[in-house]
Amino acid sequence: MSVQSSSGEKLQKLLSQWGIASRRQAEFLITGGRVTVNGTLAHIGQRANPEVDDIQVDGRSLRPDNQPTKHYVLLHKPRGVISTCDDPRGRQTVIDLLPETLKQQARLHPVGRLDTDSTGALLLTNHGRLTQQLTHPKHHIAKVYRVRVEGVPTAADLEQWRRGVSLDGRTTAPAEVTLLHPQSPALLRIVLHEGRNRQIRRVAEKLGYPVVRLHRSAIGPITLGNLPPGRCRPLTDQELESLMALI
Repeated sequence: MSVQSSSGEKLQKLLSQWGIASRRQAEFLITGGRVTVNGTLAHIGQRANPEVDDIQVDGRSLRPDNQPTKHYVLLHKPRGVISTCDDPRGRQTVIDLLPETLKQQARLHPVGRLDTDSTGALLLTNHGRLTQQLTHPKHHIAKVYRVRVEGVPTAADLEQWRRGVSLDGRTTAPAEVTLLHPQSPALLRIVLHEGRNRQIRRVAEKLGYPVVRLHRSAIGPITLGNLPPGRCRPLTDQELESLMALI
């Protein structure tokens, strides 16, 4: 048996890449005493190499021959559902909406988030490396939203929104903003290439047009179509190839 490795990847990253858990979930597994490296309880920040170290989660070793099958799922998130794997307050999460087989075996996690009051397209996967790439700012993957706001934005305010608005001392990236329905509550089509926390809601509030409803209809080449709220479907091979081509 190898001694504990001082090289390799951090355990949180390894467990995420392996599809065992998201990085945050992996921290709970480690602090909960459910992860060992070469027979010794693991600790946060520890590095290991599955090629030489015996890394176990709940007594099961991470080996190439038992790496979980990768799954890629599109979910139509309803309003009021939390975009996390679990919630300490007991609220319904996106994982609760998945079929039992996926919940029990695949250990999926959401790619990015939609806030609780928002609806629409959300990707889930157990492919940790893909999640990291899709959420990295350098890739600028377009996300399309239909947004209802109080009032009707003026041409000047729409142009400011397109150019960028300062949030927390940093200007948002240029966005595509189209007025679809010029009567209150106005309907906008917004395309973002970045994903700052509650960005659309905060910009709309700052410009004086609070959001009434926010719905995400597409993530890159993946469109929600007529998938009912609360339901999910696997990505097609073509969709997955198109998504991979962006990163």
